This record gives sequence, C-alpha cells and structure tokens, in this order.
Amino acid sequence: MLQLLAQSGVPPWMASLGQHLAAAAVYTVFGVIVFAIAFVTMTKLTPFSVRKEIEEDQNTSLAIIMGSIVIGLALIIAAAVHGS
Repeated sequence: MLQLLAQSGVPPWMASLGQHLAAAAVYTVFGVIVFAIAFVTMTKLTPFSVRKEIEEDQNTSLAIIMGSIVIGLALIIAAAVHGS
C-alpha cells in the first residue's frame, strides 16, 4: 500500500500518518461500542436505577464503583489493542 501511494506522489510519512489515523479511528469506535455495551449491561444487572442513585440520591460509592469499572475496562481494551 505504501509503495502504491509513494508512486502516486504522496510522501511516505503522509501515507503512514493516514494509516495510523485510520487505525486510531477504528479503535476509537471499537472502544466506544464496548463501553456502551458494558454500561448497558451494568445498568441492566443492577436491581435499582443507576441514574437515580447517582444523580438524585448522591450515592458517591456507586459512582466510584462505576468509575472503577470503566477505568478497568479501558485498561483491558488498551491492552487488547496494543497486543500486550
């Protein structure tokens, strides 16, 4: 692919940059989809309304737990994308 772009007059660094930007966009969409699925799953598994508990009842401990789950999921996705 890089050779084809190089023959068309596109500098190699620009072709490489385009490939990296495209990969970043794909991984971003993948991560957002996984986060959405995880959030919907978490809200469906709880026997109470997560939104009501955090917003109206000011349940800080639930917010901390939900945030911890999101951070853990982000680390798992980052490791899977990075290949480690």
